[in-house]
Order: sequence, then C-alpha cells, then structure tokens
Amino acid sequence: MKKIFLVLISVGTMFCAQAQPNVRPAAVQKAPIVIKNATIHTGDGAVIENGIIVIENGKITAVGKDVKIPAGAEVTDAGGKQVYPGLVLPTSNLGLIEISAVKASNDTKEIGDMNPNIRSIVAYNTDSKVINTLRSNGILAANIIPQGDFLAGSSSIVQLDAWNWQDAAIQTDGGMHLYMPTLMPRPSFGRGGFAGPNAGVQTDPVKEGLEKIEKLKSFFKEAKAYLGATGNTETNLKFEAVKNLFSKKQKLYVHANTVKQMLVALDFVKEFGFEMVIVGASEGWQIANLLKQNNVSVILDQLHRLPTGEDDDVDQPYKTAAALQKAGVVFALSDDDSQNRGRNLAFNAGTAAAYGLTKEEALAAITSSAAKIMGVSDKIGSIAVGKDANIIISSGDILDMRTNNVTDAFIQGRKINLDDKQKQLNERYEEKYNIKQKKGF
Repeated sequence: MKKIFLVLISVGTMFCAQAQPNVRPAAVQKAPIVIKNATIHTGDGAVIENGIIVIENGKITAVGKDVKIPAGAEVTDAGGKQVYPGLVLPTSNLGLIEISAVKASNDTKEIGDMNPNIRSIVAYNTDSKVINTLRSNGILAANIIPQGDFLAGSSSIVQLDAWNWQDAAIQTDGGMHLYMPTLMPRPSFGRGGFAGPNAGVQTDPVKEGLEKIEKLKSFFKEAKAYLGATGNTETNLKFEAVKNLFSKKQKLYVHANTVKQMLVALDFVKEFGFEMVIVGASEGWQIANLLKQNNVSVILDQLHRLPTGEDDDVDQPYKTAAALQKAGVVFALSDDDSQNRGRNLAFNAGTAAAYGLTKEEALAAITSSAAKIMGVSDKIGSIAVGKDANIIISSGDILDMRTNNVTDAFIQGRKINLDDKQKQLNERYEEKYNIKQKKGF
C-alpha cells in the first residue's frame, strides 16, 4: 500500500509540474525601463511617432518625443514596431472555467435567481492555462464576471500575471450583474421536441419576465430601506451586497440585447439612480440617443455574429459600434465567444474599424473606453504618466490578424513571459515532424 501511495504522489507531482507553463509571475521591476524609437498609440486617440516611454517602479513616468533616458535603464528598441496600452477584456469568465465539458473546472454560477452576494473574484484561478494565451494576444487585464439566471453577483478586474486573486485584483466588486429575462415568446422544447413533456404547457415569458423585474425592484426598495435604517439587529448579506449600487461605487451591468430588454433596464436608472452598463446591446443602435440621454454605457460583447433581428442588415453587428460612436455613447468591445475565450478581442475592434470607426477609436474601445466604463481609467487603459505600465509591443498592427504579432508585454512594469501551452505544442510537433511554420497566408 505504501508503494502504491508513493507512486501516486510521484505521478501527481509530474502532472502538476507539467500542467501549467510559466507558472511563476514576473519579478517586481527594479531598474528603470525605456522603450524608444516606437510608434506609440496612447489609447486615447493620440499617436506619437519615434516616441519614448519611461517606466519606473511599475508606473509610466514619462512619454513623448523629447524624453530624458534615466541612467542605468534597461532599453528596449522598438524601432519599426507599434506600441499600445495593454488590451482590456471587459467581460470574461477567465479563471472561472477551464474546460466547459469538465464540470469540476466550472465555477461560473450559483443556484438560484437572486445571488447579489456572490463574488467572482474569490473563485478566480490565476493558474488557468487560458490566461497565458490571452497575454500572447495583448490582453493584460480582464473583468471577471459571474454568470447566472438573473441577479448573478459582482465582477472584479484583474491583471493577468499574479500569484493569487489578491495579487491580481485591480478593482474588486466594481460591477453587479443582472441577466435580463428574454421578454419574448419562444417555443418550448422538451425531451421529445415539440411533442415532448412541455408540449401543451401554456406559459407567458413576457409576463413571467416582468414579474421577475418587479420582484427585483421590490428587492432594491427593501435593500434601500434596510441600508438607510439604524440599529439593524441582523445582517442581511444580500442587502449588504448591493449597498455600493446606491452609493454609485458600483455599477449595474445589465446583460440585454433587444430594445424591449434595454427599455425595461432603463427603469432602474430612473427609479434608483444606478449607474448602468448594458452588456450585449446588439440592438443598441436603435436607441443610441436614448442611451446617451441616460448616461448609459455599452459593452458590445460580440461583433462576429449574426444580427438579432430578422430584418436587420447582415453586417449590422459590425456597424453598431460606429452608430454608438456617432451618438456619443461611451462603449467598449469584448469577445464573448466561448471558443475564443477573448483571444479575438483585437480583431473585433479591427472589424469595427472597417465598418465606420477610425483605428484609434477602435483601439480606444478595447483600452481607454473599457477602463473608463469599469472605473479604472486612473490605473490602466492608456499610455499616460502616472498609470500602471501595462504596455504591449507588436511588430504589426494589433487590430490586423495578418500582421498582429505581440513581441513584448509589460504588466505594472514587469516584463512578462509570452510563452503559452499552445505555442509549446506547436513547437513540439514542429520538432517531431521536422517542419517549420509557414509565415503569412
């Protein structure tokens, strides 16, 4: 029995040793770092040719053309390359789900409709293999959101090179997530299709959805009364979890796509004064002016999709970003495809640039605007003095899948390893079959 136990330990140790590449986060920056001769895209619309960036103690201390290089600095010559702020993924289940088909690796949602006290950050796994693949694509920060059937809990923003969730957190519990009912009639499929167990059951999803909304409004009214009272003898965790919505330290992220859903969501702004972000908003172009009037921000979670309405232009998802830009709505882009896991974020922005946005506006939608919406623009999202040195260097256009090639990345001034499991597997089989990857298309 003892021998079997020792063998199991040995096998487990080998598995753990090979399970995650580059498990050690980069060391804290010590010497000053300088990036020179770069074409700098600041993320807020400006472009600096042959620019210089100085990084000290994890922060950007200087950026421009005529910048003095500190003595003893580690210099990176970015001549002929493009420099960008680290990309920000505004919606992600990164670190909450590893393999969708393996239930034990899923920690995205809790049972029940009302879970405002759930905190996604405490379930965030910094050892996820997926993290490294995102960094290779220039994504250095992400908003980790819970999933659910209704009021799902709070999201937090993390940087993608950390020992644990405490080290990773840039902002904790900054958003409360509400998944809006469909409010649309739809066929009921049972195990036997239309003739299955649910056949003949009369339901009204619109009525049921509106009833859930009314219950939620009652919940918020009760929470407001509880939070405004003095001398409460018992603690209500669900009421306590939404107190920052009322103080506007937290935003309400409403996951909704149709006009009907978004109009219902706007009632929460009018009735409770919440700061709101609409996630999805595939039909947001139809009410862009109304969203602007109510100071509602938008996260378009997927551009590479079919339109929501049958009569919409087939390329409407590509054009929606430009429509929001024209209306003055603050918006960001995401990549909510479960297969991509966020890796196509830059290419979603590239598509938006091909359908009405300028390239710098598209870049802002995945950097500075995303940071602004999430309330962390003082830390990340652009290349500016005083902000965290989250910077990527690409040999080509970051928005172009043909030339995009991230060669260097810095998180809080720490130069990180851009290796990942996919690259290692590619090199493994190149060596095995004695082939070299073809460049280009």
